[in-house]
Amino acid sequence: GMNTTESKRKFRVTRRGLLIGTGVASAGLVVGAVLGRNPFYRMVAGLMSEGNYPGGGETDPTVWFELLPSDKVRIIIPKVEMGQGAHTAMTQIAAEELGARWDQFEVIQGNTELGPSDRGTVGSTSISTSFQPLRRAAANMRQLLINAASERLGIPAADLHAADGVVRARDATGQLSYGEIVAGVEEWKELELEPELKATDKFTFIGQSLQRVDVEAKLRGEAVYGYDLSKEGMLYGAVARPPTVEGRMVSARPGTAENSPGVAKVVIDADDQFAGVAANTRQQAINALDALDIEWDRGPKWSQADIDALLDVSDGAGIPIQKNGRPLDIIGHSPSLRAEYSSPFAIHAHLEPEAALADVHSDRAEIWVSTQMHSQVQTLVASDLNMDAGSVKVTSAYLGGGFGGKTGFGAAREAARLSRSVGRPVHIGLTRPEDMRHGWYRPPTRSRFSAVVENGKILALNHNHASGEVLFSFFPKQMSILLGSDPGAWRGAYNFYDSIQHRQLNSLTVKLPVPTGAWRGLGLLANAYACESFMDEMAHAAAADPLQFRLDHLGTDAFAERMRNVLLTTADRAAYGNALPEGHAMGIACTVDVDTVAALCAEVSVESDGTIVVHRMVQALDPGLVVNPDGALAQAEGSITMALSSTLIEEMTVKDGVVKPGNFDSYPLITMDRTPDIEVVFLESDGRPRGMGEPAVGPVAAAVGNAFFNLTGTRLRNIPFTKARVRAALDA
Repeated sequence: GMNTTESKRKFRVTRRGLLIGTGVASAGLVVGAVLGRNPFYRMVAGLMSEGNYPGGGETDPTVWFELLPSDKVRIIIPKVEMGQGAHTAMTQIAAEELGARWDQFEVIQGNTELGPSDRGTVGSTSISTSFQPLRRAAANMRQLLINAASERLGIPAADLHAADGVVRARDATGQLSYGEIVAGVEEWKELELEPELKATDKFTFIGQSLQRVDVEAKLRGEAVYGYDLSKEGMLYGAVARPPTVEGRMVSARPGTAENSPGVAKVVIDADDQFAGVAANTRQQAINALDALDIEWDRGPKWSQADIDALLDVSDGAGIPIQKNGRPLDIIGHSPSLRAEYSSPFAIHAHLEPEAALADVHSDRAEIWVSTQMHSQVQTLVASDLNMDAGSVKVTSAYLGGGFGGKTGFGAAREAARLSRSVGRPVHIGLTRPEDMRHGWYRPPTRSRFSAVVENGKILALNHNHASGEVLFSFFPKQMSILLGSDPGAWRGAYNFYDSIQHRQLNSLTVKLPVPTGAWRGLGLLANAYACESFMDEMAHAAAADPLQFRLDHLGTDAFAERMRNVLLTTADRAAYGNALPEGHAMGIACTVDVDTVAALCAEVSVESDGTIVVHRMVQALDPGLVVNPDGALAQAEGSITMALSSTLIEEMTVKDGVVKPGNFDSYPLITMDRTPDIEVVFLESDGRPRGMGEPAVGPVAAAVGNAFFNLTGTRLRNIPFTKARVRAALDA
């Protein structure tokens, strides 16, 4: 299929990897930047602690702007907006170097034909990976405009200055707006030199809490989410789903479904495990599923205990991920301390269930879907339809929450299949029970620790970790074999206390019978809960203050300095160590994720029925540089609240091969009355932004568990800390 972007835009790549071209109908200026490949070995070696995900080609332009003669600046953003504010922050980064006005920008969601190719909105990497390329592209565009204005005005480029969408002579002898410049240029000349980027202290857009670019559309109800998608002549689809986690379709026949009210078509391919219905309304499609005649093989009757038993944390089970010194020799058979921690399955529980609209024709297909990964949806749907990927156009709608659960493969593929059969557009929107029982989950984890603590210091530390898959579910098989252990699964288990000379992390990745994958922060919350709880156990064994104990085990480099500042700032803001009200205690924890450091103090009390009350939480974060403080604050508060829900309440279980929760009655989330006062403070270390979407979840569970121990002398070794669990621990 002809790629429409190519046909409309003529680009050339300059020596310095800048794309210059003219826009639609050869008016306007289009600029993109080209990123070099991240060497694969560096991704494996530095692993994901840096937030570098595999993928990204040699010549993928990372961002495109289009400056129109009307003076509008279109910015085409490949990252999707799911409430995290990426569109706003990325526009701020562009505006900073472009010298345009905020009201000049028009933000367009990129798709598989428009804007840069993109490997997904994942892992808190949107801002950190686009910061430099976006600034470079914008600075280059600014310089191209200055050079063109210089020719028109007959004034040397050095005597011109660009700001507020206008190129002006420094001595005020002439000026041209960006739109006027663009309207008069036929052929853009390549730049001789790469323009210098602004110094951090000269920033006027970056670091400001500007109004979000999507706020007006959302307030007016104009923002289109996956569930809202509609098209003339559209039908609604519903698909039969297996009754158990490993259920298989043995046979399927239409039964009486074709005669059910409103049904337009029944589509069955039992060999491919597919039986679906297209009807005039969603409810009619759902009702018709009951009339299908399907025989299921229910498969093994998995119980939660059977699944938990697959997580092997015995010595030698996992692959060594981190090793310094000779911890196992030193620990031998006589550790001074041992402990084991675990976490359960969790559900994403995003507000909007998965949804997609497909319009399939014989030679092309168009898909609109709530997805974090539109290029992957394109590949899969093209393969299902036996089409060339270029003939399948995928556009992401707004997402009503993602948290790693919205890759949007399923609904898009099902809608495409039904649309092809019926010859009309088909919308599939999962019901809440379908979304809860047929998505994938945060995998359960187990962590077993052994350590030798002497003279107030950790002499040796060994951590055996086991988890279900997180990223392996999305990786090609060869890559999983090469990596050995899933980097998403052990995220948060990596030890950053660099003065521990002898330390080891061994991680086992298990393919479970229940589909597991990415959840906010991947393994971060569960693993940090285990590691930072055990850090407190070691501190208590050493009769040391948990804060001082952490400070004593930091390394000596610039990274350790960032960690020290975050710990001390959190403690200072929370008045750590000061007297608390009767029956209250405070706990502290510190984590690192995508090179962002986060520490948290939690103040808790316990009611007689075993309910843990969290009164306040204070978190300091160092993400290097904050692009939009209000957006970053919302991310931190949202992450902390979501993590607290996971810490106190959320637990998905399997019984007789069935995922138990089907709705919020059996999978409740935290409510306002249990949400504490949250204070967040940002430290900015070096002018380079790191991830902000997920790192804040890291220390939450550990800080609450540590506070509970400081209050009661009892250690909680499994999240969530439910009333029943708390009472059982206290009674033991």
